[in-house]
Amino acid sequence: MTQKKILFFDSKLYDEKTFKEALKTLNAQDKLRFTFLQSKLNDETVTEAQGYDGICIVHQDARIPNIIEKIHENCSSVKIIALRSAGHRGSSLEIAKNYGIEICRVPHYSPHAVAEHSVALLLSLNRNMHHAFFRTKQHNFTLDGLVGVDLFGKTVGIIGTGGIGMCAVNIFLGFGCKVLCYDIKPDEEAAKRKGFEYVTMDELLQKMSLYAPLNNSTYHLIDKAAFDKMKQGAMLINTSRGPLVDAKALVECLKSKKLRGAALDVYEFKDKYYFFNDYSQTVGENIFGSDFLFKLAF
Repeated sequence: MTQKKILFFDSKLYDEKTFKEALKTLNAQDKLRFTFLQSKLNDETVTEAQGYDGICIVHQDARIPNIIEKIHENCSSVKIIALRSAGHRGSSLEIAKNYGIEICRVPHYSPHAVAEHSVALLLSLNRNMHHAFFRTKQHNFTLDGLVGVDLFGKTVGIIGTGGIGMCAVNIFLGFGCKVLCYDIKPDEEAAKRKGFEYVTMDELLQKMSLYAPLNNSTYHLIDKAAFDKMKQGAMLINTSRGPLVDAKALVECLKSKKLRGAALDVYEFKDKYYFFNDYSQTVGENIFGSDFLFKLAF
């Protein structure tokens, strides 16, 4: 059997460890050979894929202008592009199809992992754990500004009740919260069985967690108009897609104290910055490129 060669761009140590273990688990060492590069896929590095049957990239690289054409022109042996992400917005699916190149992606993430992470973000935000951590390191044990509220009996609004959203529903119901949901395709049977309620978007804008996909209809779903409708002192959690929330409007909402806080696992402009890299030793450089991320982070 011919061994297929796959080249990984922008690989991290955890990528290499995970995929090598997967090869052993699947007993596929004779079928596949992985090569890992730390460099990102770009105009200069695309030729590294010459002679490979496929490449594995992060979804940001799939948005490089004309990248499919460049792969086809420089690396005709490449017949599959695997994205190490569930998202594929910006991937040139039709162009790839015309060149006989398949694009595949991660079908989904663990719904429990994402839902649990969103709850962890809410708990941390509610109890100001990020501030408490730094105060403790400075031997400051005062409680000013750190006191949170009980989640029991509070209303939690969830946008999107797919696999992840439904896991979050179960968790918040376990906290004794009243759970309100919004989805363009409501699962009324599940709502009746579990004990939550579907409402309109306007009714939901109090305390929210986002689990909606990103598309033309959900871009800036939470904009200035949506923030204006929210209850004073609400908290916003987003573990879905960054552009669901208008970052500029969010900054203004936080500055005006309309929101008590926001916990973001994703950020609208994250593709312009350099996540997954260590900038702890960077001196004298503006690594953010914009003050929006800085304002949101601190």
